[in-house]
Amino acid sequence: MIDLNGKRALVTGASRGIGAAIALALAESGADIAFTYQHAAEKADEVAQAIHGVGRRAVAIQADSADPDAITRAVSEAVSALGGLDILVNSAAIGHSGLIADLDVAEYQKLMDVNVRAPVLFAKAAIPHLSAGGRIISIGSGLGERVPFPGVTAYAMSKAALTSFTRGLSRELGPQGITVNLVQPGSVDTDANPADGPAADFQRSLTSLGRFAKPSEIANAVVFLSSPAASVITGATLTADAGAIA
Repeated sequence: MIDLNGKRALVTGASRGIGAAIALALAESGADIAFTYQHAAEKADEVAQAIHGVGRRAVAIQADSADPDAITRAVSEAVSALGGLDILVNSAAIGHSGLIADLDVAEYQKLMDVNVRAPVLFAKAAIPHLSAGGRIISIGSGLGERVPFPGVTAYAMSKAALTSFTRGLSRELGPQGITVNLVQPGSVDTDANPADGPAADFQRSLTSLGRFAKPSEIANAVVFLSSPAASVITGATLTADAGAIA
């Protein structure tokens, strides 16, 4: 088992789905956790209780990732509550489907604010608190690398941006001993994209393994990248998509 005892992590968008699985997996490996949520206070409380259940500290912070002031406040609250910060996981994201010809400009802007601007601003606020051995990990998407069907262009663009962000920031923070990496999930069985949903069979047909990932399997990749075992890995993309872009 990977040992993250003594580490302090902030996971954004962790009241459900992949983010919640990441927060719990980091806690199970020994880290204390602060995490953000936007609306789902009851779900956030369930995640906090699960983290407490494995003997770690949990701090749930209400914050809208589309609001720059809320991002700055969330990082400050996390640092204050945990006594510092070692790991930032940018998990908060929103989805979007539709053709570019039908694009609503306001919806597009919010997509970019949450999926692109927020990871940048969370990193900006967290960097002063990170030291050698620190980790920044963002959650992208296999659609950021390959778009096998129409209707997800804007979303794919937002996730593709995280590749350059990861590579560039790894150059900036490498001299400080801080690593920056990207995890690209494929189809994951969550409330937002259930494995028994209307498009699930098509999504499975795109994969080599013929199945969706579990949120815990994506979380395992994040735990590894957060650990000393990944100390020389930076500026990298770890694709966990059951072979969809093989």
